[in-house]
Parts: sequence; structure tokens; C-alpha cells
Amino acid sequence: MNVQGITEEDIANYLANTPGFFERHAELLASIQLTSPHGHRAVSLQERQMEMLREKIKGLELKIVEMIRHGQENTAIADRLHRWTRSIMLTTDPVRIPEVIVEELKNQFLIPQAAIRVWGVAPQYADREFAQGVKDDTKSFVTSLTLPYCGINSGFEPVSWLADPGTVMSLALVPLRHPSVPAAFGLLVLGSPDPTRYTADMGTDFLVRVGELASAGLSRLLPQA
Repeated sequence: MNVQGITEEDIANYLANTPGFFERHAELLASIQLTSPHGHRAVSLQERQMEMLREKIKGLELKIVEMIRHGQENTAIADRLHRWTRSIMLTTDPVRIPEVIVEELKNQFLIPQAAIRVWGVAPQYADREFAQGVKDDTKSFVTSLTLPYCGINSGFEPVSWLADPGTVMSLALVPLRHPSVPAAFGLLVLGSPDPTRYTADMGTDFLVRVGELASAGLSRLLPQA
């Protein structure tokens, strides 16, 4: 057999495509010695395979633990969202809905600051605080949002609605919409002193759901057809 020009890849391919080789040369398996990654000592092929299998099992166990942790976190979030939604549904006085939404969001999800403004409300609610002080530019901006805005505080007007706007480093702006009307009718603003609480690259699926639920509750403040 001419061995000139044979590479390690050629040998590996030969062994991979010749499953009977080690059956015919079983004595080689017992004589092969490899270096263990633990202490750099020489070990047999079988022992090295066991080490690799243990490492693989350990990796799978870590993944399972991570999946369980994420599952527990998701369950906790779902429970808090359920309690928040329930509090909105149990509020019989429409005037109290903005306050309930804000306070329960802060309590359930540990949000430092939150506020709501609603425009185009029914006449009997026009003098309420939640219907005051929204500029036309802000209304247009909110309507232009197809998804909640998350990022640093760049001096948005809605930050001034919060109790302590000077401490807000990051924020989320969640537009409020009625399914039958394309224009937004309100805005939920969430603020935090932590600049990493709301970032431009974070997922917004949860905030979208919060916006939909808040919109459903706050739609009772709009003129009824």
C-alpha cells in the first residue's frame, strides 16, 4: 500500500466509511491511548469516550436547568399579567381605569414610574387629568408607532407626565389603539432610572400585549357609538 500523500483527513474518512475495521482489529481499541482534558494524563479510548459522554450529559443537564428556569420565569410573568388584567376587568368606574392600569403595572412588574394619557375621550371625561396636556406632535408621533418604542430618554414630551421625570434614563412608549380606528387614542409611558431597563434591541412582544389589554380597558373612555 502506498502511504505517500495520505493525510489525517484521508485516514478519518477511511475509518468513518469502513465500520468493520475495528471489528477486524479489536486489539487496537485496547492499545490506543489518548490525553485526558482533565490533568493531561493518558487514558484509554473507552475512558475518553466515557469522559466525552459525561461532558455531553452535563451540557444537556445545564440546558434542562436553563429551560426550567425560563419556564418558571414565564409562568411568573403570566401570573402577574393575569392579576393585572383581572384588576382592570374588576374596575367598574371607567374614570379609575387609567389609575388602576398604572398602579397595578408598577406593583406587579416593579416599574418605577408609569403614566397614561388618553385623547378624544367622551365629553364627561374631558376635564380629567389623564385627558390633559398632550401636544399634537406627540399624538402624531404615537400614531406613527407600529410597535412600542424602547430606548434612552431623549427628551420625549411624555416623560414630563411621570412623577419624577428628571430620574428617567430609559423608557418605553406603548401606543394605545382601538381595533376599528387606525390612529392611536392614547399612550402608556414607562420610565426607569436604569438605562438598560428599556433598550432599542429588546423584544416588545410583552409590551404589545400590555398595550392591547390597556387599550381594551381604556376604550370605555371613548365616545360610544
